[in-house]
Amino acid sequence: MGDELKGFAKILIDRKVITKEMFVDAAQTAKTTSGEVSEALVKLGYATDVEVMKAVAEVNQLDFVDLTKAEVSDEVIELMPESVARENVVLPFEDDAGQLTVLISNPGDVDTMEKLRFILNRDIKIALAPRAHILESINRLYGQIEGESADSILQEFTDTAIDFTETVEEDMAGEESSDEGSAPIVRLVNLMITEAVQLRASDIHVEPFEERVRIRYRIDGVLHERDKLPRRQLAAVLSRIKILSGIDIAERRRPQDGRIKVTVGDKELDLRVSIIPTNHGQSAVMRLLDKDSIKVGVRQLGFSEENFMEFQKLIRRPNGIILVTGPTGSGKTTTLYAALNALNRPDRKIITAEDPVEYYLPGINQVQVRHKIGLDFARIIRSMLRQAPNIILVGEMRDAETVSMGVQASLTGHLVFSTLHTNDAPSAITRMVDMGVPGYLVASSVVSILAQRLVRTICPKCRARYTPPERDIVEFGITEEQLKDAKFMKGRGCNSCQKTGYKGRIAVFEMMMLDSNVRELIFANATTAEIRKYAISRGMKTLYQDAIRKVLAGYSTFEEVARVTKKTEQDA
Repeated sequence: MGDELKGFAKILIDRKVITKEMFVDAAQTAKTTSGEVSEALVKLGYATDVEVMKAVAEVNQLDFVDLTKAEVSDEVIELMPESVARENVVLPFEDDAGQLTVLISNPGDVDTMEKLRFILNRDIKIALAPRAHILESINRLYGQIEGESADSILQEFTDTAIDFTETVEEDMAGEESSDEGSAPIVRLVNLMITEAVQLRASDIHVEPFEERVRIRYRIDGVLHERDKLPRRQLAAVLSRIKILSGIDIAERRRPQDGRIKVTVGDKELDLRVSIIPTNHGQSAVMRLLDKDSIKVGVRQLGFSEENFMEFQKLIRRPNGIILVTGPTGSGKTTTLYAALNALNRPDRKIITAEDPVEYYLPGINQVQVRHKIGLDFARIIRSMLRQAPNIILVGEMRDAETVSMGVQASLTGHLVFSTLHTNDAPSAITRMVDMGVPGYLVASSVVSILAQRLVRTICPKCRARYTPPERDIVEFGITEEQLKDAKFMKGRGCNSCQKTGYKGRIAVFEMMMLDSNVRELIFANATTAEIRKYAISRGMKTLYQDAIRKVLAGYSTFEEVARVTKKTEQDA
């Protein structure tokens, strides 16, 4: 840590970009996630990637290049094959009398430089740019994947593919159909996956309609339409997806699930595939599971300072139930895994029951639910208790037996993490009672309920200060006091964010602690509204209020608050 402070971090501290406390926090986060301190500073929002890279360049006496402003000529791009640029995350920048300036993000990567000198047979000079900028420039400047653009493959596929009937679809199971049809199909599906990764998409949707097939990517929680295929090509695309995921090609009437393992660049990804029959044919969704997304510390989740301190205390309790609630896709798994990562030490035994196991956590015993053989949540919990764990994670409390087993585990000295599908934190209590758990057991076992949603964050490359219209100030109930310190920001839209103005997401939370008074209310069969009113009177910030705080701090926008959360009477 001392060496770091003598380097780029000292420059950032001297320039008042970060404080020593921020550096210590980033260093701790980097240690927890096995990452770099420079990356942690950016992820935690303490500094921008440009600020960090400028300081790193200064320490190493190298030039810094801002790729959002600099231009690279086609002639220079042609000096390096795309495969070399992508594989090494480097970009040719300038050719000066035979000396090629190459942009990299890690000045200590001597091996890559030597490899480039050998491959290109040129004198190489290095300059620095943020890794994200280099990747974006590769995608933009090369504009193609392995020599072919998405649109050219799509056009070739549309022009050359024959009308695939169901009989041909079955023949393709062995991938022995005519080269004329199958080659574009293979490349098109591969391209869909690669492009989705580059665009940071979480799912790929292939949806059939009467006259066309729609392909959409979900990016930062919002669906974006990418391509339209002719209706007759649906069978061919589905066949390829089924082959990759090990799904029965002949089955078209029942829903099916599968899994695909792929490597895109330096990323290893699992794709969870779901296929269901619809009115116009089978619809497929491929969910991209990026292992890097779970290497996140509790600090990076988006907690306010008071909620962060409270959560840190909570997860270090010896027993009790901590519930995380919210709809599918609200980041519950990420929050729970962040907690497990913080608690994962050699002196603790952690066992999980998940359906399915989406990410694999080193050092943690993960059990997959298998309903076909009767291995459900309740049975796994019953068995795992015999293995004397300290901490238990139950993927979802979806029935009375599972809830009851979780309660019993917490009352016998275990810390239990789990999820529920409810709209807010107080509703979780009513939901557990409705599932058949006596109120006194809920009150005795649950220590905290955390409701959460995800809002899109403003793109750091094109964010700028702005003054919101008066109607927004009134509609969202912003007080004069709040306006004094507000930093309203908006994204103008750039290549980095696909002109949306947003890039990435952050969680908004509603943390309800169960104190003695809440337990009294549960004993008295109080309504959700009564429990909610009391919790707010004791300082609980609602989802809406926490989302507004993110807007005032310049992380998100009023539009995102309206999209994701709902204003209630207590928020007025």
